[in-house]
Amino acid sequence: MDRTVRTVEDVLALLDGLFTSESEAGRLATGDGKDFWDRFYADRSRPVPFFVAKPDENLAAYLDQGLIAPGRALDLGCGPGRNALYLASHGFEVDAVDLSPSAVAWGKERAHEAGVDVRFLCGDAFALPAAELSGPYDLVVDSGCFHHLPPHRRVSYLALLGRVLAPGGHLALTSFAAGDGGMGSELADSDLYRERELQGGLAYTPESLRWIFSNLVEVELRRMREEPPESALFGVTFLWTGLFRRGAAASGDVGPGDDVA
Repeated sequence: MDRTVRTVEDVLALLDGLFTSESEAGRLATGDGKDFWDRFYADRSRPVPFFVAKPDENLAAYLDQGLIAPGRALDLGCGPGRNALYLASHGFEVDAVDLSPSAVAWGKERAHEAGVDVRFLCGDAFALPAAELSGPYDLVVDSGCFHHLPPHRRVSYLALLGRVLAPGGHLALTSFAAGDGGMGSELADSDLYRERELQGGLAYTPESLRWIFSNLVEVELRRMREEPPESALFGVTFLWTGLFRRGAAASGDVGPGDDVA
């Protein structure tokens, strides 16, 4: 008989365990997904659009419009570093973190080839020591990490933002869009725990994103714009893109109920 729960982190780890086995159909059913993502990135020949070293169109637009400016940046779930490399080439000091050793190795190769300096970290952003992700960061970029988290890890996500995002700093987020035949599961949070499967990622509505990040200031929230294959930018319409700003006097957690505006 095990009695393992004593802290909030124990509860989160217990809930993580609901999503760590393979489903009967052989699909990944984990919120962590380290082994899956390492296999995924190990095959660089996959015809995956976001394998190409193109930055997100919204990220380029934010910079072009002066909504963000060079500073310290953190790329969460960086993959092989396409957004991290773009930011580094535009004067940002970039830390980039991913669970997959294969993705991080690929990103380091790309950075060397491009002649840019990116500090790549391999590991779980929620578990890395504070000394590794020390902040404060003027920009946190998340292009596809958030929508692969189980619901309880939103608590960890908001806590991480509260710790590392600088007052006045920005979160640049992309996530699966609900409706219109988009990608991602639209099951209610409670049903995900009954199914014990994340079904490839979670879809969000604008209202749900506004509620989750309600103590950040919304700068922009829209569909990602479609980019043609020949474009230098990445863009698909099944994603939401959002830019949120932290209040200038922010401190601590940025979850609902904390006044950071």
